[in-house]
Amino acid sequence: MQERVCTSEALRGKCSEASSSWHQAKRPTITACAVLALASVLPHQSTAQVSSQARTALTQVRHALSPEILAIHARVKRPTATAPTTSLELAATASALTSTGFNSEQGPGPGPIGPGPGCNLFPAPASIGTTVPLSYFGPPPSDTNRSLVGPVQLLDTGVLDVAHGTITIPLYLGHLKGSGKNVWYVLTDVDDPNVAAELGLNFSAKLTFASHSARTGNLDANGNIVFDAGTVNFKPERKIIPGPAGHEFPPTFATPGAIGDANYGPLVQIVNAANVIYNAPMVAFDVDANQISFPNGNVDYTKVHDQVVAIDPVNMTVTLNLINGFSFGRPVWYLSMDTSSTLGAAIEHNTFAPLMQKILLGHDDSFASPVERIFISTNGPESGGCNNPLRQGLSADLADGFRPNNVVGGIPTIALDYSPYWDAQLFEWTQDAIGQGFRGQVREEFQILTFVQDGLITGPGGKTFGTSGFSINCPIVQRLD
Repeated sequence: MQERVCTSEALRGKCSEASSSWHQAKRPTITACAVLALASVLPHQSTAQVSSQARTALTQVRHALSPEILAIHARVKRPTATAPTTSLELAATASALTSTGFNSEQGPGPGPIGPGPGCNLFPAPASIGTTVPLSYFGPPPSDTNRSLVGPVQLLDTGVLDVAHGTITIPLYLGHLKGSGKNVWYVLTDVDDPNVAAELGLNFSAKLTFASHSARTGNLDANGNIVFDAGTVNFKPERKIIPGPAGHEFPPTFATPGAIGDANYGPLVQIVNAANVIYNAPMVAFDVDANQISFPNGNVDYTKVHDQVVAIDPVNMTVTLNLINGFSFGRPVWYLSMDTSSTLGAAIEHNTFAPLMQKILLGHDDSFASPVERIFISTNGPESGGCNNPLRQGLSADLADGFRPNNVVGGIPTIALDYSPYWDAQLFEWTQDAIGQGFRGQVREEFQILTFVQDGLITGPGGKTFGTSGFSINCPIVQRLD
């Protein structure tokens, strides 16, 4: 029987074959009839209806946790982390601004507060164009209703440092079952809304559908995770050699700075607490506290994740670099923690996580999809670097060392279908679009899809636009507008 992918458009009568320019593996899918059948047995049926906006069916997929199970998860809660009290030694960021070898520098690379309008997406103040100073404006509406105009912090376990573009969140010390080796990790997302509210994490219903790409583990009496499997080697040296000027992507060589084993992925399913799934990226492994004590920065990246700006195993906090992006036209900051491909991990300054390769891709917005889409330009405007307000894309990233200003799909307060697992959809502006002056910075999903429909954007190398066959673990942190 030939299986078909039914997206939200398919539920309106349009089913199409899933295709991928980078990844042609056939995967099992769910038809619209199966969606209807499942919807009839889901709990909270008022939010599990199948409609033209099928994403609402994803909001509730598990029965409410009992008070006893919630109490187990409550042990995970830590005090809200505070930022380092002394000035951070941002050695990696500083060197990236001046070094000619910034693509192979170890560490996070520049943060989101970059020079020029092309590398700093922080929105302009509301006082622009008025005759009153900003001090006369009231608090942002998001203080009352998080769905309204920002800024609104979504990952709410620590404090933002807007000057440096970082967030400091709790650091956890778990262990690997059997060997007892130290596993240092953070928590960013969870697939249960009540646990999310209790711990200040992002809620993602879609993570429930990612269980086949999750490790398993159990919570101990202190609310730390004992992982059944999964290790990461943080010792490798990250290195990238860009392509020729103007065509820096794809690079001629790329290798990541952290490599997980076959059993490593950032998700973990908690067996002894109702199989709730956490996003728990590893930031250090098999090291003692005194080996990773860098509370003021100047981190040894042979021992910790490249996105770590500072780590304090005494106060149990870690400061992570934030990254610019857009969601439905609004600037956002997110973390970049893991990628399912070595090339992606090298470019993203994060960990290669082989277990993520089991994630179902190409089915965004269909029932049981575990992913949202991230749109990544390969050949966006790069001339002028950060001084170019239209700057965007991987060639720009590899040319000047700053981030590519990617576009992500739905995030909390904007949509119901947020997932920290982003299905990478690389796109290329056609020569016709460039010749007619249409190429620019795009900031919104349906804007991009319209350009695809109009033939101005394709997949890399002119191939059909769609999934590029890999995913990135990028938990959302802040909606800036």
